[in-house]
Order: sequence, then C-alpha cells, then structure tokens
Amino acid sequence: MIAVPTLGGLGEKDQSKIDNSIRTVMGNIKKRTLGSGKHAIQVTALGLGCMGMSWHRTFIPDRQPMIALIRKAYDMGVNFFDTAEAYGPWRNEELVGEAIQSFRKNIILCSKFGFNIQNGQLSGLNSSPTHIREVVEQSLKRLKTDYIDLLYQHRIDPNVPIEDVAGTVKDLIKEGKVLHFGLSEADPANIRKAHAVQPVTALQTEYSIISRDAERDILDTCEQLGIGFVAYSPIARALLSGYINPLTKFDPDNDNRDTLPRYTPEAITANWPFIEAIQDFGNSRGLTATQVSLAWLLAQKPWIVPIPGTTKQAHLQENLWAIDYEFTPDELKVFTDTIGKIRIVGARN
Repeated sequence: MIAVPTLGGLGEKDQSKIDNSIRTVMGNIKKRTLGSGKHAIQVTALGLGCMGMSWHRTFIPDRQPMIALIRKAYDMGVNFFDTAEAYGPWRNEELVGEAIQSFRKNIILCSKFGFNIQNGQLSGLNSSPTHIREVVEQSLKRLKTDYIDLLYQHRIDPNVPIEDVAGTVKDLIKEGKVLHFGLSEADPANIRKAHAVQPVTALQTEYSIISRDAERDILDTCEQLGIGFVAYSPIARALLSGYINPLTKFDPDNDNRDTLPRYTPEAITANWPFIEAIQDFGNSRGLTATQVSLAWLLAQKPWIVPIPGTTKQAHLQENLWAIDYEFTPDELKVFTDTIGKIRIVGARN
C-alpha cells in the first residue's frame, strides 16, 4: 500500500480506512474491455508489462524494487499484469507471483506458453497439447495461484495445428485452470481457426506509432471477431521516449535490442526526425514523447490496451498520465498524417 504517516490517535482500522480511501482516489483509472460476450474481460486502459524486470534488458534491477514497483502499480489502480514462462526464463513469473499475492483476486493476470526451454535457454517452439499442460502446471506454481486469467500462445507453432492448441486451452478453461484464451503475433488465418474452436479474448502483438504492421489486416480481423488487442512494446522498447540515442549501448549478451535493425546507431540517427515530431507535438501540450505515443495508441480503437514495461516508478506514473489525454479528431488526423510522411529506417525485428 501507499506509505501514509499514521495520524495520532488513529488505530489500525482507522489507518486502514485512510489507506483504502487513498487507493480508491488514485486507482480511478479508465477501463477497457477485451473480447466479447462471456469471453470478455475488463482491464485498465494501460497494463504493466513485466518482462524487462527480469529479462532482455541491459540492466536487470534488483528483485525487491521490482516487487515494490508491481505493488505500486496496483496501488495506483492498474489491474492488468503481463508475464510469461519465457521471461528469464521462469524468473519473471516467480517475481510477479510473489508481488501479487495480497491482491491476486483483484487483477487480471496474463502468462504465455509456446517454447521449449532447456538449460535455462529458449530452444525452439513447442505448443504440443502435452507441453501446454506441463507449462500451465509449472506456471501456476511459480505464480502462486490456481488459475491464469488470460493465457496466450506466445508464438504460432507450425508443427502443431492451431485447432489442437485452442482445443487444449479450451479443456484447461473447463478445468478452471485458465479463464480466457489469447494469441500473440498470430496471423489472420490462425486467429480465425483458433477462434472457431475457443473464442479468443485478446491478441497480443507489437504495435506502436513507429511499428504499425498490425494496421494492415490484424486490427480488422480483431474488430470483425470481437477480439481485443493488447499492444506490446508500445513505446518501441524505449525508442519513442527519446531516452535512447546513437550513443546508447546495449549489452549484447542480455539485451535483445542489440539484435534488432531499428536500434543500431545508424538507424536511431536516421529516425531522429520521427522522435522530434512526437516531441514537438507533446511540448506544446505539456506531454512527454512517451505520453504522446501511448495516447496515440489509445486513440486508435477503444479495445486496444497497451502494456508498457518499466523498471522505474517515475516512468510508471508518466505512462499512466497518458490515459487522461484525448486527441481531438482534427489533431489526431494532422499528427498521424505528419508522422506518416516520415520514412522509418530499420525493421522492427
């Protein structure tokens, strides 16, 4: 909970009421719905991506500050938390599981399956029904829970029919170990085939103001089927924040950005006019580049939910304030047209 000095003469019950009241005020975050009908879930307009707290970043913080950050996010009203067995591997689920114990029943907890993991390393895809069940059982233990609210297939496995994957998750839902089914980085054909077996609540795919591949046909597919969209890397792995520059060094042993074409010094330099355009828009409106980027995503569809990751409380607050900004139709069109004319250098992956 938020640290509040105890007022003289107040007992523990009175202090608890004050703490709860503060959380109610701070926790009044706008909500969005992912999915439709009985397969829908209501989540905060921004979730918290927890991957970078344990994996794929040059600097991995100490465990306790990250537990505190997850709890702070909950205190500030966030109810949507994203992890996966692959993150670490395993370490991130363990971290999240410890952090959420006191409020587990009040949140939407997401995890993923889909990889072989040997000697602590990812070693190819595996979405066989037997493996899915094994992963879920282990994830439940690491997360210290008896159900996962939203379970994603992390990547499509070409060796396993998507109908078999969806059927296995459907059985897990019947057993109460999973509540909702999701896909990640799936194409329209697989989305439709999976959805016919077990309705898909959400598709998670990279989407940001600089990575707009999802606009080609994925968003239309989701809208037609009533599937929510969860945008990962909505700040393009910090690129859109303006904090990354051509001199930024990524640890080649730990940070996946070191392998991505858009994060070379040359690409960052070439793309700097894009960052400046975002900063220019935000400067006159009292917004940071990060907030502009998140607000732009939220303005695209009412069923899109970004899950920015962070390891810093200041950035957590910065991200959440983006929810309050609403583009007017005219400024959204002008801004989108402006950035759409800027050539982007380097593929996203």
